[in-house]
Amino acid sequence: MKTIEWGGALVAILLAFTILPVNSATAAPPYPGPGVVTGSTTAHDPSVVKTPTGGYLLAATGNNISLKTSTDRTAWRNAGVAFPGGASWTLSYTGGSATLWAPDISYRNGRYYMYYSASTFGSRNSAIFLATSPTGASGTWTHQGTIISTTSSSTYNAIDPNLIVDGSGAWWLSFGSFWTGIKLISLNSTTGLRSGTTLHSIAQRTGGSTAIEAPFIVKRGAYYYLWVSFDTCCQGASSTYRIMVGRSTSITGPYADRNGTVMTSGGGTQVLAGHDSIHGPGHQAVIADVDGDILFYHYYDNAGTARLGINKIAYDASAWPFVY
Repeated sequence: MKTIEWGGALVAILLAFTILPVNSATAAPPYPGPGVVTGSTTAHDPSVVKTPTGGYLLAATGNNISLKTSTDRTAWRNAGVAFPGGASWTLSYTGGSATLWAPDISYRNGRYYMYYSASTFGSRNSAIFLATSPTGASGTWTHQGTIISTTSSSTYNAIDPNLIVDGSGAWWLSFGSFWTGIKLISLNSTTGLRSGTTLHSIAQRTGGSTAIEAPFIVKRGAYYYLWVSFDTCCQGASSTYRIMVGRSTSITGPYADRNGTVMTSGGGTQVLAGHDSIHGPGHQAVIADVDGDILFYHYYDNAGTARLGINKIAYDASAWPFVY
């Protein structure tokens, strides 16, 4: 499909129903371009929360976590960084760098929660931390502690966190990148910190690549949908990231794709991949908004700059998501 702005939603839905969702082993269908965004449109690993006043707060990878705001989901402006004084507790994982990765932001219990990670590229010397804020504004974030960490001898990697509250109100954190894939741990809903020691494995690549990361779980109807990114990020216009999904009736899995392949055996149904001047779309986040589910992600333009991508999500007759 050609790029269609929000006003062309009905046309996009009708066109999308003519496209069969595909599994990772099949040829990709044509995809819509991102919806129109203006203002400060650079972003990497975006996560977005709807604020109590109806606006939007975005957190992204950057020095001390980049923040942006919007009143309408289209025009975005820079809003500083979460930790203007730095985050000294992360430096042993970042090699002294101020760059913090893949924040996951949400609003619960009357305050903002942000899980984020610290590491260096290709390393398993990594950790996930929690910060909270009463307003979400720059400089108001308080370090609450370490959730989980890994070392070079670990078989998985403690980056790319995502908080999910299940149907019974229990808190969980999914995370993971490469190696043995995506994991899930239980959290204490009062503190937001880890509860217990159980580690669930919920997705893993098989075969010649271990490239799976950036989990994001949402519950819609009877299903928990596990969104992940396959393949290579962070190579500018050469990036091969693509967005995949599977689903389960249980938060702990098993998650399977449209063809029934479980995600712990490499399963995943492709929802969005590179096309035209959109390169390597991935590190997705999903929110429910007044006009339906919204997919946020980053992609690279032809110049290799990471841009904010936004599309609407709809579900076909079999309850599988597609973007328009």
